[in-house]
Amino acid sequence: MLTVILALLLKMTSITNQPSNLEAQLEALQQEARGAIAAADTLERLEELRVGYLGKKGQLSALLRSMGQLSAEERPKIGAIANTVKEALQSDLERQRTTLQAAQIQAQLEAETLDVTMPGVYRPLGRVHPLNSTIDRVLNIFVGLGYSVAEGPEMETDYYNFEALNFLPDHPARDMQDTLYLSDGNLLRTHTSTVQIRYMEDNDPPIRIAVPGRVYRRDTVDATHSAVFHQVEILAVDEGLTFTDLKGTIKVFLQEIFGDVPIRFRASYFPFTEPSAEVDVQWKGRWLEVMGCGMVDPNVLKAVGYDPEIYTGFAAGMGVERIAMVLHQIDDIRRLYTSDLRFLQQF
Repeated sequence: MLTVILALLLKMTSITNQPSNLEAQLEALQQEARGAIAAADTLERLEELRVGYLGKKGQLSALLRSMGQLSAEERPKIGAIANTVKEALQSDLERQRTTLQAAQIQAQLEAETLDVTMPGVYRPLGRVHPLNSTIDRVLNIFVGLGYSVAEGPEMETDYYNFEALNFLPDHPARDMQDTLYLSDGNLLRTHTSTVQIRYMEDNDPPIRIAVPGRVYRRDTVDATHSAVFHQVEILAVDEGLTFTDLKGTIKVFLQEIFGDVPIRFRASYFPFTEPSAEVDVQWKGRWLEVMGCGMVDPNVLKAVGYDPEIYTGFAAGMGVERIAMVLHQIDDIRRLYTSDLRFLQQF
């Protein structure tokens, strides 16, 4: 290309000594350039033509440099023709650039087009573990009742696990046969009630929380027992709460998760609630214990700085494994921990 341009420049230099030939040369240049521009098939080729014809060292500039040899009367006429040629070539260049860019984009779109009707690559989806799905289901019910979710550490001190919850120093639950103690004097929490104390220490009433979590106890593993299991507890503290509020909350929860089943409350004892009760539902013709509950003991309220003359509260706790086994007709708690895909794929 450069060789051709140089040859043309040499030819034009010899001809431009004759001013009367400039008009014809400009017209010839325009025809030649427009043909070359129309034939350009790439943006790179189009840029080469722009430089070759309209650049500082291009053919049009070479012709215009010879205008100094023209008379004063001839210069305006030739200058106007040169400007017309330049504008026409610039317009042709821009039009061809737009065309080539559009073609380039279209080619890229066609190359990258995806057939959305083709089947995708199959990857087996994971499934929610029955324990996790049960926890989610329980929490969704209580969140719908206005509770917020709170969590706490699994390694605890004796204070949060026992003392602040009104366990006497000689209570059997403190015995090493029931509790997993650590070498530093701490322990693995035996219930999620520890979170109740921590939350009340940092928050003022009114309080309504649901507490999910893993707990640990020394226990012989069999079809209905495990040394590691899960609980969900609720706690509500406010002015004027009564046992009637507790019963109403539990009834709504049990009806939501089990349906319309008979429910009964049995008097019981827990160190951190007074009065206390255990709750049974009738399932397959027999009574099945599903949770414990009661009004928060005044000593527990005092331990966190609440005035029991002003505030009352209630709490309830349930084993997630027990709820999951009832909901899914699971006959052995150990199935929940074996990671057997044949079992888990049923859910």
